[in-house]
Amino acid sequence: MNLLFLGTSAGVPTKTRNVSGIALRESKGKGWYLIDCGEGTQHQVLHTKLSFHSLKAILITHVHGDHCYGLPGILASAGMGGRKAPLTIVAPAGIKAWLEATCETTQLCLPFALEFIDSDELPTVAFESIAVTTHRLSHRAPSYAYGFTETKVDAALDVETLAQKGIPRGPLWGQLKQGFDVEFEGERLKSHDYLIYKHKPRKVVIAGDNDKPDLLFAACAGAQVLVHEATYTEEMAQKAGDVGHSYAKLVAAFAETVQLPNLVLTHFSPRYQLNPNATPSIEDIRKEAENAYSGSLYLAQDFSEYTLDKAGYFTEVAGE
Repeated sequence: MNLLFLGTSAGVPTKTRNVSGIALRESKGKGWYLIDCGEGTQHQVLHTKLSFHSLKAILITHVHGDHCYGLPGILASAGMGGRKAPLTIVAPAGIKAWLEATCETTQLCLPFALEFIDSDELPTVAFESIAVTTHRLSHRAPSYAYGFTETKVDAALDVETLAQKGIPRGPLWGQLKQGFDVEFEGERLKSHDYLIYKHKPRKVVIAGDNDKPDLLFAACAGAQVLVHEATYTEEMAQKAGDVGHSYAKLVAAFAETVQLPNLVLTHFSPRYQLNPNATPSIEDIRKEAENAYSGSLYLAQDFSEYTLDKAGYFTEVAGE
């Protein structure tokens, strides 16, 4: 899995940071998923190798503009670029109503179908190689986290168990190896019972705006990476609580409690400057989080890119 940050600023863009947008790319092929798309996201995509033709789904965490105002433009560009394949959108119900009104008012006729899935119903959505789960958060508007779990894990047949079961070599072995359940002598054989997986499924959790990280306790089970907003430092805790956001220490302490190996912070208030010598700066957020968290900590910048390999190692990709 690969994470590419397209925007890391909260509320409004700055000269160096766009508003929220994250691309999650599959480990094989060009397929990718867009989580949130604030205004200007399509401009950010132009600076990458991402293609709207290979976009599998757009997932919106909540209805606030810095997380969704870029959606009509992205869809229009995809259509003008010749996309024909249907596109899945997982989002709160309000996004569908707003987008339909926008399309009607601006005469935006898309040459591809949109398949809406209401995140308010906490769905699990299965794609070809990734399953996405939805988790409720705490914010001024209904807000959600999405967990992305790899479903096609490299595996070898458990030949010993197959032999003990008396399952003959041949097509049944091949179907079990490909992940299909089969019938044998009136019994349903489940594929996962006859496979030896070479590594744990990779799992990344990407959260929307949220002032209660503890709500992600179940979502983070088995996850190697959590991406979470850290809009403020503890100095602004009262402000954070008033507007439904987290501060660095709060998120870091949660990650430490659940022993997450990797934590990526994003969605920084524009008040925190990129210059580490400025006051206040994003370096203040880093220092606060480091004091509460012993795992691998990352503070995302626009176009920061990270890879989660099969062994579960999460590393930052060096820029070109």
